[in-house]
Amino acid sequence: MGPAVEKSKRPRPNAVERLSALLAEDMAAVDAIIHLHMTSPVGVIPNLAAHLIDAGGKRIRPMITLASARLLGGGGDGPRKLAAAVEFIHSATLLHDDVVDVSSMRRGKKSANTIWGNSSSVLVGDFLFARSFNLMVETGDLMVLDILARAASVIAEGEVMQLAAANDAETTRERYMEIVGAKTAALFAAAAKSGAVTAGRPGAEATALETYGRELGLAFQLVDDALDYGGASATMGKNTGDDFREGKVTLPVVIARDAGGAAERAFWRRVVAETRSDDDFHRAVALMKRHNAIERTLETARQHAALAKAALSALPGNAYNEALSEIADFVVERGY
Repeated sequence: MGPAVEKSKRPRPNAVERLSALLAEDMAAVDAIIHLHMTSPVGVIPNLAAHLIDAGGKRIRPMITLASARLLGGGGDGPRKLAAAVEFIHSATLLHDDVVDVSSMRRGKKSANTIWGNSSSVLVGDFLFARSFNLMVETGDLMVLDILARAASVIAEGEVMQLAAANDAETTRERYMEIVGAKTAALFAAAAKSGAVTAGRPGAEATALETYGRELGLAFQLVDDALDYGGASATMGKNTGDDFREGKVTLPVVIARDAGGAAERAFWRRVVAETRSDDDFHRAVALMKRHNAIERTLETARQHAALAKAALSALPGNAYNEALSEIADFVVERGY
C-alpha cells in the first residue's frame, strides 16, 4: 500500500518531459553529435560552449525537428544532425543576445560573457553558427540548408530590429510582433519545416509544420513577455523584471501604455527611455494589473497556440503529433 501511495504522489511528467521520453534515443544521439562538434583545440571554445549548452535548457527546438521528422516517418541520422544544427543556431543567438543585452545571468548561472568576456562570447557564437552549417551540409540536402540559412538571416535581422527599437517608448504592437516573428518564431518554424523536409515531405506537410512552428514560437515569446512581469498572478519573483530593467518594450508594456492616460504614458516613456527603479517596476506591474495587460498578452499567446495545434490537424495522427500538440498547450500553461 505504502509504495503505491508514494507513486501516486509523483507529479505527472509535463509535455516537454513526455516528448523528451518519446525521443530519448534520438536526443541521446543528438547530444553526442553536439558534443562531438563542440570540440576544438582552442580550449575556451568547448569550455564556453559547454557552459551554455549543458546548463539545463529544455532543447524544445531540436525536439521539434526530430518529432516533425518522425511524425512523417523520417528515419536515419539526418533528423538528428539537423536537430543538433538547430540547437547550435539557438545557442549562438543566446551568446550574442547576452552580449547585446549586457546580461549577467543565463539559465540560472552566470552568463558566458560575464565569465569569458564579450569578445569570446561573440566569437564562440560565430563558431557555433559555423558548426551548424557543417551539420546541414552533412545531411546533403540543399533544401534543408536553404531553410536554416534563411532562418539564421531572419534571426539576425530580428536582433537588429530589436536593437533599433531599444528604449523606444513608442514601439507599436505591430512592430513588436514583427520583431518577435523574426527573433524567436523564425527558428521554431525552420526547426519544424526542416524536420518534414528531411523526412522527404517538402510539400503541404512541411508547410503545415512550418505554420505550427511559427505559431508556437510566437506563443512561446508572448508567454515569456508575461512571465517577466510575474505571469497571470503578476507577482514579483526572483526571475522577473529583466525586460523592464533593460528598457524593453514587450507586449504587456504596449497594452498597458496604450490603455493609460497621459500621466501613465509619461511614466512609460520615462522608464523605457530614461531611468528605472525597483519602485518603478512595482508601479509598472500595478498598471498592468489595472489594464489587464498580462492576461491580454496570455490570451494572444493562447490564440497563437491554438493556431499551432490547428496546423497539426492536417498531419498523420500518431504519438508525435499528439506530443507536439501537448507542447503547444504546455507553452501557454507556463504563464499561469
